[in-house]
Amino acid sequence: MTNDVAPVVALDGVSAGYAKRMALADVTLTVAPGSLLAVIGPNGAGKSTLLKLIAGLMRPASGRITVLGGPPGSAASSIAYLPQAEAVDWDFPVTVREVVMMGRYARLGFRHQPGRADRERVAAALETVGMADAGDRQIGALSGGQRRRVFLARAIAADPELYLLDEPVTGVDPVTQEELMDVLEGEARAGKTVIATTHDLICAAQRFHQAALLSGRLVAHGSADLVLDRRLLSATYGGHVLVLPGEDQGLVIDDAHHHDQAPRGEHHYHDGAH
Repeated sequence: MTNDVAPVVALDGVSAGYAKRMALADVTLTVAPGSLLAVIGPNGAGKSTLLKLIAGLMRPASGRITVLGGPPGSAASSIAYLPQAEAVDWDFPVTVREVVMMGRYARLGFRHQPGRADRERVAAALETVGMADAGDRQIGALSGGQRRRVFLARAIAADPELYLLDEPVTGVDPVTQEELMDVLEGEARAGKTVIATTHDLICAAQRFHQAALLSGRLVAHGSADLVLDRRLLSATYGGHVLVLPGEDQGLVIDDAHHHDQAPRGEHHYHDGAH
């Protein structure tokens, strides 16, 4: 990729927060087209804030953000944002197919009904995430992993240029995680840009192409194997990083303040695993 390709996302000296607390301070970051970027850091590090800023759901206190060549929110129909916790009434009688069709609404506008092309796009998205046979099921009847598949299908159905995904593979079984990562990798190969937060360092190192380490500021940004660097992990997670004795010098990250939906306790890996 040449250096003259315009970035999909560019942040320049961005600070942002809630009330009197800054969640991010002086972040400068560029994301090139076709990137598969993992955003890593402890809870409260500003990961979700970063996605909201890019999506145009929050305004920075200072600094400048450019998304798809314009200000955040100016290209909403080209962005699929998947929050960590969906605000869904699981008892509401809406089917899987109807949920995925919601991904088409930004392109349809209020005055247009879904057509054949939209229905085909929804069917293809469900096929992509392995939920082709679940279209008529009520969304609340699904397991947690199945729901994550459906909401990722909704994002895919939107046919975006940029995916902003908050913990897309959290709380799912290992097989589902691998399958969803296959989907995201396929989207990146197709030229789409994927920015996803994750607490899973193994997944970040093995399945993502790049990583951004956050701790209220940008600690590092580069190839995904940055998440295996003990010095950078210590700077990112602070006192929550322990180096275990022994030949392998395994690392343990104990982030006791994870989001409720994140796996609690410890993340184990060996820094020579990738």
